[in-house]
Amino acid sequence: MKKVMIVEDEELILQGIRNIVDWEALGLSVVHMAHDGAEALAMWEKEPVQIVVTDISMPEMDGLTLLRKIREKEEQVRFIILTGYDEFDYAREAVRLDVENYILKPVNEEELECQLRETVKKLDEMDKEKIRYIDEKTQWMNFLNGKRAVDISEKGMDLPGEGEAEKFAEMLGLPAKGGCYRAAVMKWNTDGLKEKKITDMIVELKKEEGMRIVHLPPDSLLMILDETCIEETGRGEREREENSTEETKAAEEETQARGDDRRLQEYFTDIQNQMESRFNIMTFICIGKSFVSFADLPEAYRSARKLQKYLIIEGYGNCISRRQIQNRKNGAVDMDEARLRKFILKKEKEAAADYVDELLINSLRKDAAVSALYHTAVKTAMLLQDLKKEYKLESGRFQDLPELMETIFGADDIHGIKTAFVTEIVEIIDCMHEENSRYTPVVRQIVAEVQKNYREDMNLKTLAYRYHMNASYLGQLFQKEVGCSFARYLSNTKNGIAKELILNTNMKINEIAKQVGYPDTSYFYRKFKQSYGVSPASLREMKKY
Repeated sequence: MKKVMIVEDEELILQGIRNIVDWEALGLSVVHMAHDGAEALAMWEKEPVQIVVTDISMPEMDGLTLLRKIREKEEQVRFIILTGYDEFDYAREAVRLDVENYILKPVNEEELECQLRETVKKLDEMDKEKIRYIDEKTQWMNFLNGKRAVDISEKGMDLPGEGEAEKFAEMLGLPAKGGCYRAAVMKWNTDGLKEKKITDMIVELKKEEGMRIVHLPPDSLLMILDETCIEETGRGEREREENSTEETKAAEEETQARGDDRRLQEYFTDIQNQMESRFNIMTFICIGKSFVSFADLPEAYRSARKLQKYLIIEGYGNCISRRQIQNRKNGAVDMDEARLRKFILKKEKEAAADYVDELLINSLRKDAAVSALYHTAVKTAMLLQDLKKEYKLESGRFQDLPELMETIFGADDIHGIKTAFVTEIVEIIDCMHEENSRYTPVVRQIVAEVQKNYREDMNLKTLAYRYHMNASYLGQLFQKEVGCSFARYLSNTKNGIAKELILNTNMKINEIAKQVGYPDTSYFYRKFKQSYGVSPASLREMKKY
């Protein structure tokens, strides 16, 4: 049964709506009854429903606001709006928000039941369409990965191997043989994206002349281009003299191939710019082989997919072709292990973070292959593992080597790898510091005071007065024993607690800032980055790894 929620601020009307309809006969079950939009939203978040029957005018949160907030979370929820106000503005807004119907009070039993039947029918059709859509994508994935596909038509019959290419070409309205095609794969950054934006982007891309689109799970598109997609070079560039030597022909072919790549780069860069400006979607495009027969499409697709690993170096907003990576260096970049080790042992967090940035970001420019990044990352991970063993650091705050390697190879952004290393280095430094420090009683008291009351506005001058000491001398003593100034220690303590909240809770960043004693969120961002080398938002992204 499909689940229903009724929202009405007048109890008598609420119970009346609940009792006038035979919900079970309609295949429905009323699971929530709320008195305003805020209560309804809380109920929906605890147990979502497919249909919401709601009044418009209610305290706390009205029906249209409830509609918007639920639609932000799940676009397929259907709404039936009830109101005692026959006002055009309400109706117009309800229609704009894609409600099922707009029913005036007092509610007519037959009208409500009729609308509920129509809503159930629409939800069933949406479910069937979703199943067909998933099945179609599954068939495409089987074909592109070289597996035997099943006909997605109503016949449900197996397709012979030779007929598969023709079937999929027919689905796109293209000839299976004799064409001139190029395959490319687009991947997008899903962070914060709503499904509707992706749908709108795909609809827009389908308008491109000469391009066919296949949406592949979970977050990529196969784009098939024909010769009408890209302006051809002048005929003189393509024509060859009949008496040309083989060497000349090879040179001409190479020139033509480079020209094709250049035009494709320009074409896709223009598309990426459009998608970013119109939908705020950042994409990464990999250009695969050309092909003339749809039987060769799987190979062209796989050649593009192999390039997706370069996202980690290139980043979103770029496109890349096979020709671009042919001469990239495979070896690891020169790494000064002694230098990084020195920074860690001297507790120089910022210097260590800067070196990791230089190692992973600055040294791996556009001439490096992905293997060079992984070689360098593995060497760095091994160095950190050796340090933890050497100094017997067994804190549960560390990632063990397998976990760190999983983070490295699971990242799709070089900055994610950097964040993992900087976080690990800071934890090592903090752990070594805790193990080796021996404080005098007054410094120990101040450290305990910070750990207990870090949210308060503390300063060394006030503490010196409390402990009857000269503020300058206390500052020197604290610096000598702790290894950093009091202000830095207080900041590091706040940021360490903030880090745990970022990684282990779903609290918003501005709430975390206030929780640890930073009323100004922008100031918190600056202080946090000083401690960890990355922003709070970047660190939170590591949760997905």
